[in-house]
Amino acid sequence: MNAELSSLAGRARVHAALGDPARLAMVDALTLGDASPGEIAHTLDMPTNLVAHHVKVLTDAGLVVRGRSEGDRRRSYLRLRPETLTVLTPPPLSGVDRVVFVCTHNSARSQLAAALWKRRTRGAAASAGTKPASRVHPRAVAVAHRHGLEVDPGGTAHVRDVVRADDLVIAVCDNAHEDLTGPVRPRLHWSVPDPVRVDTDEAFETAYADLADRVDRLAPAIR
Repeated sequence: MNAELSSLAGRARVHAALGDPARLAMVDALTLGDASPGEIAHTLDMPTNLVAHHVKVLTDAGLVVRGRSEGDRRRSYLRLRPETLTVLTPPPLSGVDRVVFVCTHNSARSQLAAALWKRRTRGAAASAGTKPASRVHPRAVAVAHRHGLEVDPGGTAHVRDVVRADDLVIAVCDNAHEDLTGPVRPRLHWSVPDPVRVDTDEAFETAYADLADRVDRLAPAIR
């Protein structure tokens, strides 16, 4: 992937190209196989002159390339460049050796997030709190065990004893995000509602599901 295409302007062109329903339908049609412009026109019931316009937009955006037929040498076939679609995702975060999840009491959300990260990525993770409690909330321990995660019921800690300069710090509660400053300022913020406020199994399961989804979205972006 060239640098120009992966730049913000290049990514914007790809998004703009896919913003038209007809062009998105053409990309869908080319996802599983190549096709000539005439075949695309027939498949999508679209005038050939309109197909030509859309092909130019997709080509300029780097999504489609045209190749001459090795058969009759007159036809051309369109081929999707799937690698270009990768620019639709945010650029990866480099230089991350460890992820530290922070909340206020280090008793629920940050513990679950760290356990999820270790389990799903096999990467290094830790958790901490700005005002750590004396223990992990029993419902957090219970939901962790239900999902096969390891959580130490007594393993709470303060951010100053955990966070290192090269950590990726993620605040998983609004208070921690707003309170932390200086060298431990969170790089990312996940606004996950506090399940302790509701204190039901359902609330803790909801928090777990939210964190699991966010971990799965972030993991591919970490180099």
